[in-house]
Amino acid sequence: MNTHQQAPSSASGDASEATAPDPLDDELAFLLGMAFQLLISEFLRRLGEVGYGDLRPVHGFIFQALTPHGATATEVSQQLGITKQATGQLLDQLERLGYVRREPHPLRGRRRLVVLTERGRNHMATAGAVLRQLESEWAAQIGAERMTELRRALADLVNANTREGTPPPFRPVW
Repeated sequence: MNTHQQAPSSASGDASEATAPDPLDDELAFLLGMAFQLLISEFLRRLGEVGYGDLRPVHGFIFQALTPHGATATEVSQQLGITKQATGQLLDQLERLGYVRREPHPLRGRRRLVVLTERGRNHMATAGAVLRQLESEWAAQIGAERMTELRRALADLVNANTREGTPPPFRPVW
């Protein structure tokens, strides 16, 4: 990984001749991670400003698993690749906060269907608008064509490396 250390100055001691590190020297994983971190940090800041400061990034992954028609705790656990116990704790927290509720499963049995409440659906709409705004701002910074190319390249990589038509679990890794 490029550590972004300052290049040594010239023999004359003129630091202005030192070259700045080139971000293209960084590993792709580092660049993707930093871009993701920048996006998520600003996303959470803006959501906090409009009343959703009680949520963490992992909650967004759960909301995605529940959209649009709900899911069982087991299905959420499988989609996120986390334990059923961790899923249950997160769902309990979201239920206490008023974002989800558990309903009888339409196929009966002991299973429960976890669905978004009105507050959860409102959050999803707000979160979607914030993400679209952030993406628009990034497109303004690098150009709409480059943003489209970036999206296309990332989608192509994901599709090319998805096994058996099923993408990997979509979960936070921090």
